[in-house]
Amino acid sequence: MNVRTTAAFALFAVTALPACLAGAAERLTVTVTHSLDIARPSETIVIPWTQVNAALPHALVQKLVIKDASGQMLPYQVTNVAPQAKDPKNVGAAYGELLFQHDFKAGEKSATFTVEKSETLTAPFAPKAFARYVPERLDDFAWENDKLAHRTYGPALQAPDTGNTGKEVLKTSGLDIWFKRVSYPIVDRWYNKGHDHYHHDEGEGIDMYNVGASRGAGGTGIWDGKTLSTSANYASWKVVANGPVRAVFELSYDAWDANGTRVTEVKRFTTDAGRYFDRMDSTFTFSGPQQLTVGIGLNKTPSDKGEEARIAYAENPADKSLVQWVVQKSKGNFGVALIVPSAGAQPFTGDARNALVLAPATSGQPLTYYIGAAWDRAGEIKDQQQFQRLVADEAARVRAPVQIKLSSGG
Repeated sequence: MNVRTTAAFALFAVTALPACLAGAAERLTVTVTHSLDIARPSETIVIPWTQVNAALPHALVQKLVIKDASGQMLPYQVTNVAPQAKDPKNVGAAYGELLFQHDFKAGEKSATFTVEKSETLTAPFAPKAFARYVPERLDDFAWENDKLAHRTYGPALQAPDTGNTGKEVLKTSGLDIWFKRVSYPIVDRWYNKGHDHYHHDEGEGIDMYNVGASRGAGGTGIWDGKTLSTSANYASWKVVANGPVRAVFELSYDAWDANGTRVTEVKRFTTDAGRYFDRMDSTFTFSGPQQLTVGIGLNKTPSDKGEEARIAYAENPADKSLVQWVVQKSKGNFGVALIVPSAGAQPFTGDARNALVLAPATSGQPLTYYIGAAWDRAGEIKDQQQFQRLVADEAARVRAPVQIKLSSGG
């Protein structure tokens, strides 16, 4: 298992407690603002635990209450950044962040919440974001939220079938999509049902996205101007946080040759409840060149077998997004999109298998991008125009993160 640690990230700005207020409060007040006119459903609000503990000394994860302005209690999550850490003074030394969510309506640009200690226990909340290693299916790694599920592939799948047993063999670091009709978790159930079942829509959704040797939905490689050099299947994994609001995990990829440069990659995935887009932070390590060009891909032939798909693309330089809409014969239509905030001036290209967005990478520094998808039979995003609007709104949210102000008082 990969034991690499990476600093936590968040798309927000926190104004810390004034020193004169920290340390003796009964309540932490959280005010969240943003500048967009659009709705921001399932906005994840992230507060460093050090600030929670400053306002609510010795607060316990299991005795906490988060309320919105109407007094409604909200589900929350506290991340554990150092499972091995000791906490003899009961100050939450091993905790990282407090997470909860709010649905900003169109035109709603401010919301206020309170964080308080509770005398009674708060039961765990139902998970809406989840990730796990799947040893029962050739080292798959799967993750999901209430909108979509995904998986990618480990060492066991790429290993040769030395015993002529008929074992599937596939070498790819591409990323898969499982399209869902339901909001509850399906990963465990679908793996238990078996491979033949989840390739058919039996009411909960379907695995119909084609990955093969392509980048799938958001896999990466190093682009030299003509050729995309890619890693093999992931080599090791690490779960950082696992719901109910956010799942975070890392996959590490062994070194590969990119036109004479040895490159390794650690990819951090962040999946939030209620969101169609996941955040990716890919850190490439190499020596020699000052920068390399990364190609982030969408499979050019992603539809299921026999679906005779018609595929449309929209390249949006202003949003740094690539949008793919796939019309199938019998299994519904779906969209897949990339948003790459640091994409270069001429970001769009491709090879035989993949449509690509290009971005520069510096050794040891994360390259951030977003991958999203939606299926019309899930009932929310029903056509190409709605999907393009979803992508544009997500790009706007990336450019304009929420601002968080904290204050404390009795």
